[in-house]
Amino acid sequence: MMKLLLTLLCIISFTFTNAQSNTDIANVYLKRAKEAVENNVNYKEALVHFEKALKYLDSISDKNLATLASSIYFENYQFQTTDIEKIAFLKNSEIYSRRYFVLEQDNTTEGYTKNLESLILIQETIEALETKLKREEEERIKKEKASKKIDSLKSIWNQKSESLFIKVDSIYNFNANNLALFKKDGSFGIIDDRGIIILAATDYKDAISSEGFILLKNKKEQPNKIYCFNTNNKKGFILPSVNRFNSLATHYGQVMLPRGNGRLVTYPDNSFEPLVYDLNVKKQVRITNKSELLKSLKKEDLIDRYNKDGEVKINKEWYLFEGHLGGGMYSLYFEDSYKVHSFLSATTKKILSADAGFEYIGAYYKGRFQAIKKGEVIWINEEGAKVSEVKDESKKYLGDSKVVKLASGTYQIVKNNVIVLGDQELEKLSVFLGKHKKN
Repeated sequence: MMKLLLTLLCIISFTFTNAQSNTDIANVYLKRAKEAVENNVNYKEALVHFEKALKYLDSISDKNLATLASSIYFENYQFQTTDIEKIAFLKNSEIYSRRYFVLEQDNTTEGYTKNLESLILIQETIEALETKLKREEEERIKKEKASKKIDSLKSIWNQKSESLFIKVDSIYNFNANNLALFKKDGSFGIIDDRGIIILAATDYKDAISSEGFILLKNKKEQPNKIYCFNTNNKKGFILPSVNRFNSLATHYGQVMLPRGNGRLVTYPDNSFEPLVYDLNVKKQVRITNKSELLKSLKKEDLIDRYNKDGEVKINKEWYLFEGHLGGGMYSLYFEDSYKVHSFLSATTKKILSADAGFEYIGAYYKGRFQAIKKGEVIWINEEGAKVSEVKDESKKYLGDSKVVKLASGTYQIVKNNVIVLGDQELEKLSVFLGKHKKN
């Protein structure tokens, strides 16, 4: 029994001593906090001391201490980084302010009045910050919703935009009739300025566009299949097989530029005459009334002689006389060579010979021939003199479509800031968002 009593006395003594010690320590820190406020108006330092004191206190039991604690937290709230942290400090200030009224029941004292005014200020400050936070949260939610809507609209726009992609390797310039060549996987096709494929790129590996006509060839050199598209009437056709014109020919040979009058000249193999073809009426053009023509040429001393086989003698040489290129220009061949030897200009009474470098001459139109002389493409007049290059008016595009190459390597056509593909249209992204994000 005595032993138990001694144990209890030791516990009570230790608890009393420890409690006494905690109170003393707390009072030291509280004193420092009070001095920091009264002597230096340093509420930051006061806060440090006060929070150290709290570690040794179970509760605040002094009204003046409650007032001090409330003021320390109130003065320090403005130094906090975020509004949430500021509100936390103000809430602590409010707690200690309310603690004052628990400890002070006399509402007639000056201290009571001052603390009441402080409490109201604390609550108003808390309310203002909470209102601000609420407003900011509402704005954040509003922006988040707007952002999600914009993301959704962008997704819709991107999907629509992708459906308007033109998946080709390249698109060339549009001409005056709103058509252009395009290339895909090494083949050429034809497209209009709204992205409609007029002719798919499948069989033709080379293309010529000139004066309103497009020629597509199955091979760059020595083609045996040519597709012609007249951009003026938007009609196309495949030229008859070359052996329809000459049973020995296997390919069209050198293909000259089609001219604005629809005339095309090619130089098939195994042939003693060029192929002159009218692309408008789809017919070969050959010399009519050849005997009358030869008689006229003889009379004008352009040829020395001619025979019943249609051969002509010029400067002691006999030639096969075939192929009127227009503009009074005729081709001359030796009977033992399929290579054109020279050209007779009936207009100027001149011979343009292979010795002078003339290899091929194209169709005549508006005072000019395309010619290949010593491997160079030039333009000549009836005399064979070099002239300025023909200005192809059919290449002047007057529309408002623009071809845009995308990062993906695909293309889109834009007209007046609207993406088009056939009868489908899509505004630019900025316009699309502006139109729909308010709905």
